[in-house]
Amino acid sequence: MKLLAVVSISLLLFTSPTIAKVNVFACEPEWKSLVEALGGEHVNAYSATTAFQDPHYIEARPSLIAKTRRADLLVCTGAELEIGWLPLLLRQSGNASIQENEAGFFLAAAQVERIEIPTELDRSHGDIHASGNPHVHWDPYRLLTIAESLSKRLQTIDSEHAVDYQQQLNTFVTQWKKNIARWEAQASQLKGKQVIVYHKNWSYLLNWLQIENVGDLEPKPGIPPTSKHLANLLNKVRSNKPDYILMANYQSDKGARWLSQKSDIPVIKLPFTVGGSKPVKDLASLYDEAIAILTRAH
Repeated sequence: MKLLAVVSISLLLFTSPTIAKVNVFACEPEWKSLVEALGGEHVNAYSATTAFQDPHYIEARPSLIAKTRRADLLVCTGAELEIGWLPLLLRQSGNASIQENEAGFFLAAAQVERIEIPTELDRSHGDIHASGNPHVHWDPYRLLTIAESLSKRLQTIDSEHAVDYQQQLNTFVTQWKKNIARWEAQASQLKGKQVIVYHKNWSYLLNWLQIENVGDLEPKPGIPPTSKHLANLLNKVRSNKPDYILMANYQSDKGARWLSQKSDIPVIKLPFTVGGSKPVKDLASLYDEAIAILTRAH
């Protein structure tokens, strides 16, 4: 009897169907979070970067190449954000499913209209993005559009679970719209505030909340603050003092601290993406934390 029982269990284990998941390679944590919200139990998502890395400058490590080889879907920001490392990953992966123009290739910024598109391309102006500002995850309305497009892509790749993906999207959209209303009510006091930023990675957030950017710590995009540029900024803020110096918590605060000490303008550090601080577990808590920090500093 024991032998029969063992054989029966072995046969059951052998014949049980394996639940295949969609393997998703996300370039940044925000897209890993969005994929997980939309895909639920049907996806297995991995982020190539962390919240404390600058996604402009990532090494195309062998471990990342291995991840892309196994991916069914690649989800990245695009708009030249990953131009220094993603093309190499794609070439080395040998994975036809995630190449450009394939169903497994998804760029979030390509799904929405972008701001700050340069009128002329000149590298002497710094690290500019020809397709516009890529940091679209800081506009909650654009995120809705991206979520809808990404859900459709999941439904295309894994049509067997299309109904589930649509239900997950409906749930996400309903809750996200409620969140937007709450965030806008909380942040209404920030309208008209003026800030100096380290880098233009906050432009979508500032536009949404109607906060004015009046200066940049970087003399040119991608160029760290210089003594000369900081001195010029100090002269500028003495006549028209902004409310904050705003930066991501992965960025060096050396220049910001110097300007703050000389001008008495407070420095605000925000988590830039999911995982950027202990409370930030997903996209909703990322916005929760950013709004909370900004309004506390009001």
